[in-house]
Amino acid sequence: MSDPLGGAIYEMPLNPDRSFILIVWLTGFVKLLGVLLLLMLLVSWENAAISKVLYYITKAAGVFLFLYGFLNFITISMSAFAVLDMDLEAHATFWRLAFWEPFWMIGGISYFFSVKKYRSV
Repeated sequence: MSDPLGGAIYEMPLNPDRSFILIVWLTGFVKLLGVLLLLMLLVSWENAAISKVLYYITKAAGVFLFLYGFLNFITISMSAFAVLDMDLEAHATFWRLAFWEPFWMIGGISYFFSVKKYRSV
């Protein structure tokens, strides 16, 4: 599963230590919080403050996700052109540029615009 990531990240699950397992669980929890945030947009909140906070948190999450994917795309592209040395194998570079990083960017755009209808209701 971590094979497309390449480098040292690929080797970590082969012989995991406690800190790696903790990080994997924490990232999974954060991803579930992202789903929870989007589900909270489906609720009709009577308190305007909650609606406003959800609106801005979702916008900020969208910007963060897009920038995360975009900056990773830039650094991995620089690694592909030998500007940076990131110790990524060719298949890892391909999958990160063709799927993973665009996935984060599209997710960020989706988060950002998911509140458009929410705010207009």
